[in-house]
Amino acid sequence: MAQIVKRAYRYRFHPTPGQAAELARTFGCVRLVYNKALEERTRAYRLEGRRVSYAESSAALTAWKRGGDYDFLFEVSSVPLQQALRHLQAA
Repeated sequence: MAQIVKRAYRYRFHPTPGQAAELARTFGCVRLVYNKALEERTRAYRLEGRRVSYAESSAALTAWKRGGDYDFLFEVSSVPLQQALRHLQAA
């Protein structure tokens, strides 16, 4: 019987100031989207007794971006924002 060998690699990342700023901006936007979507899901379940799907959350993200209050969400890639919604759906 073959034995499985597991290996781990450790990397160190030293971002430039520009990269650090971009990462901070992206992480902040991801946190905002996750918390706002969670708040909406909690509200819908408590008040209406319904569950919010990923598609509804994704549509809400588009509405938040176009609403004017969250214009800064256009400054970061949409991929991490959508991934935050997927993580919320899985949770």
